Amino acid sequence: MSDSITIEDIYKLFQRSQEEADRRFAESDRRAAEADRRAAEADRRFAESKAEVDRLFAESKAEADRLFAESKAEADRRATELDQNLTRLEKIAEQTSTEVANLTTRWGQFVENLVEPGVVRLFQDRGIEVQETYRRVKTKRGTVKMEIDILAVDDDVAIAIEVKSRLAQVDVDEFLEKLALFKQAFPRYADVKLNGAVAGIEIDQGIDRYAYRQGLFVIRQSGETVEIANDEAFRPKVW
Repeated sequence: MSDSITIEDIYKLFQRSQEEADRRFAESDRRAAEADRRAAEADRRFAESKAEVDRLFAESKAEADRLFAESKAEADRRATELDQNLTRLEKIAEQTSTEVANLTTRWGQFVENLVEPGVVRLFQDRGIEVQETYRRVKTKRGTVKMEIDILAVDDDVAIAIEVKSRLAQVDVDEFLEKLALFKQAFPRYADVKLNGAVAGIEIDQGIDRYAYRQGLFVIRQSGETVEIANDEAFRPKVW
């Protein structure tokens, strides 16, 4: 027959169960405390990481803003310098253009002064009895605008003269277009016999013959005066 269980045995068993439960509760509390500690540590590290990220982002943004501001300031400075340089270049170009125009005008006037005094004599020697000369004769009638460098006239004859320091084919061609419209531009000369002449201190190679074939007189420099280069067989075109 087995031994009987006493109250003392039951109490000891209950005490051991209680102690085991207390131990397990204590272990659970310890583990919970450890979990809380680790969670707190994780929160701390997250906060530190976030603070570091925020700091690095703020530094990067500040550096980017600084670099952008410096780049913009440099770009603005260079744009200002470019505008100033362009303004100076425009002024220089304008001054140069004015000087060239003035020089061209003075040179053109010099050439005209060389040609104009001999015009009457030259053409009278060719049997064309012009009596008067006019310089820079201008007109504008409707769509026709024209300027003739030198115009030599008499009652029934007129000679329009184009004067160039250097005579090129384009000058001859443009002058031929003028002659075709001359009487429309100057209707007072509608009934006169119109001849044309080109004059140049320097004449491109072959252009004297080209003008000759177009029926134009060619006036060239000869020493301190000028002469008609056309031979005696030349017959001028009449417009």
